[in-house]
Amino acid sequence: MIEPVEDTGPVARRTIRILSYNVHSCVGTDKRLDPGRVADMIAQISPDIIGLQELDVGRKRSGGIDQAEAIASLLKMDFQFHPALSVKEERYGDALLTAFPMRLRRAGALASIGEPRGAIWADIDVDGQPVQVFNTHLGLLRRDRLRQAEELVGPGWLGHPDVQGKPTILIGDFNSIPSSAPYRTLAARMQDVRHHAGGLAKPTFPSRFPLLRLDHIFVSGGPRILNSEAVENPLARRASDHLPLLATVEI
Repeated sequence: MIEPVEDTGPVARRTIRILSYNVHSCVGTDKRLDPGRVADMIAQISPDIIGLQELDVGRKRSGGIDQAEAIASLLKMDFQFHPALSVKEERYGDALLTAFPMRLRRAGALASIGEPRGAIWADIDVDGQPVQVFNTHLGLLRRDRLRQAEELVGPGWLGHPDVQGKPTILIGDFNSIPSSAPYRTLAARMQDVRHHAGGLAKPTFPSRFPLLRLDHIFVSGGPRILNSEAVENPLARRASDHLPLLATVEI
């Protein structure tokens, strides 16, 4: 006898807001060091998952504070930080922040000839749906960026078996415009939220007079892109030298 299949109804979907933000060590275009102002900028946007780049932790130049912890505390979020650069007690790198349950999967260096770079990967539970989230900041040298993009799509990161076919988000300052080889390497594997959301994608750098699209958010494995925008207002133009990049997707 064949048992009837239970109809569980439509699958519940959740809309989330994703932010990529290079915070320039929390030094604004007015030269003011102010992690609180960066947190205020983020709070205005109300993102659910945040990838931050260029954070100082324990560095003399920024007062010795842990910027990742300070911003996460102000936003009442959990965080994971990876130092791309460590010199004695001073660290500099990138972080993932969220109020959803988060488990660190990997944090490590990327191949670099110039300034050290890295990436961070976490499994974030969005109302019972595991989402693989990556944050990175690619190098200033073209050959570094290409090697780093190729490494990211390899088996240690986006090509890992635990990522295949699952909802995945890649956040970062890629120092790469859309016509560049590093960008094309990533866009061949994932969807750029700005391209697929339609409309004219505004640049994110420099924040006072934006000219270049260097910050990107990519998705794969199921998230449906609803909207994306470079957030441009007086606070955004002062708080950092990059504008925040916000994407809204449905998981």
